[in-house]
Amino acid sequence: MNDPVLVSARDLTKTFTIGSLEVHALRGVNFELRQGEFASLVGPSGSGKSTLLNLIGALDSISGGELSVLNHDISKLSKEERSRLRLSSLGFVFQAYNLVPVLTAVENVEFVLELQGAGAEKRGLAMEILSELGLTDLADRRPSELSGGQQQRVAVARAVVSRPQLVLADEPTANLDGENAESLMELMLNLNNRYGMTFLFATHDPRMMNHAARVITLTDGVITSDVVR
Repeated sequence: MNDPVLVSARDLTKTFTIGSLEVHALRGVNFELRQGEFASLVGPSGSGKSTLLNLIGALDSISGGELSVLNHDISKLSKEERSRLRLSSLGFVFQAYNLVPVLTAVENVEFVLELQGAGAEKRGLAMEILSELGLTDLADRRPSELSGGQQQRVAVARAVVSRPQLVLADEPTANLDGENAESLMELMLNLNNRYGMTFLFATHDPRMMNHAARVITLTDGVITSDVVR
């Protein structure tokens, strides 16, 4: 493969201290993710999937080893530099949605574009992505007026609206029924195929695993399998 490497981890470790107890969430992870990949992280709860996504997304600091994301050494970035990296090049879909409660669905999607300096075109871009996810009629509702599945789709729309280089998703179909999960996967695959947008998502959902071109299995903080299909 000659595509650029977007993520490179070498002997990556993450340890959390809870009281007097040390929890080794990642125990020496080694892998690369290249531009254009559509890859899934799988494994039992507590295996380190969310921790790895948070480190790649510059949301947390590494404990040891090396981690490069979009040619940036994550361990050497300041808090401000991490924020700029997330804003300019990364998209996130969180398990808890993290929507702004006082903003409508379309305003939540526009928010990222506004932070990036988009002008009058931001409303059209936001509505376009909401339409692709079947949310046009819900654009003016606030998160409290949306179901969990609808909030999840708004969160996905917000993550991909600016067409970031890398999208990180933590259980993106967890709260979706079959029809909406399929709609979401089709959107993600379309963005991957049309724009070369790279996706790395943690999932327990067999539907997501079946669509992934690469399945990386984490067990007790280490990669135990890495299969390209």
